[in-house]
Amino acid sequence: MSANLLALGAIVLWASLAALGVALTHVPPLLLTGLALLIGSLIALPLSRFDFRQWRVPLSTLAVGVYGLFGFHFLLFMALQNAPPVQANLVNYLWPLGIVLMAPLFLPGVSLTARHVLAGLLGFAGAALAILGGRPIEPGASLWAWGYIPALMSAFIWASYSLLTKRMRAFPTAAIGTFALVSGVLALLCHAWLEPSVALTAKDLALIVLLGIGPLGGSFFLWDAALKRGDARQIGVLSFLTPLLSTLVLLAMRGEVPSLSVGLAAAMIVGAAVIATRAA
Repeated sequence: MSANLLALGAIVLWASLAALGVALTHVPPLLLTGLALLIGSLIALPLSRFDFRQWRVPLSTLAVGVYGLFGFHFLLFMALQNAPPVQANLVNYLWPLGIVLMAPLFLPGVSLTARHVLAGLLGFAGAALAILGGRPIEPGASLWAWGYIPALMSAFIWASYSLLTKRMRAFPTAAIGTFALVSGVLALLCHAWLEPSVALTAKDLALIVLLGIGPLGGSFFLWDAALKRGDARQIGVLSFLTPLLSTLVLLAMRGEVPSLSVGLAAAMIVGAAVIATRAA
């Protein structure tokens, strides 16, 4: 239960990402990610009680952390720039299903039952309904746009990173700060190479701080703590709540009432979570 609550905390923070992103659409994505990750890394200071020994990890562990945090965001932004955003986001949200289905491949002693498969597929269907909102796929968009490849790769990276952290030698959750710090620096270097420079206002900086404290900072620490304590298959199914909650937050910002399709998506995702819990 404590692991699921920690995972839900990360999911709630991720649900705010779209709303903050809407307010910062004028900021280049790699610059936004780099600054937010650097700010998020500072959470490790009070978490480690300023004991920097907890930030130290073997190079192999650091490589996995940077693979997850930097690789996921870099490929996601590449996908969003080269494929229709709604469809690319939907492909990216295969990562919770990936966690459910790949758990036996990464974690010794973990098996996959029919209930887990059913829960994963039902959860993804609910997430797809929440993202598409009952709308058809854009008619002018190619179903074979090459941007879907990095979207699929980013989904695989986050699913495999999440499972690898359970398999590696134990490391303090505060070490996520090191992952975020190195990933933030890499994102800023890529920004300097690939993106135009922009001037940021005080409001932009305040929103970026919120982004770093929440969906691109605090969420990673909660996620790591959840995976260390809980069943990756259950947590994977719970993660389908992310696009649903994100949609509800955006609707609330616009003063809109959730549609029937959003309500059906909620029922499907909650049903999937119940099935996964019973399977455990």
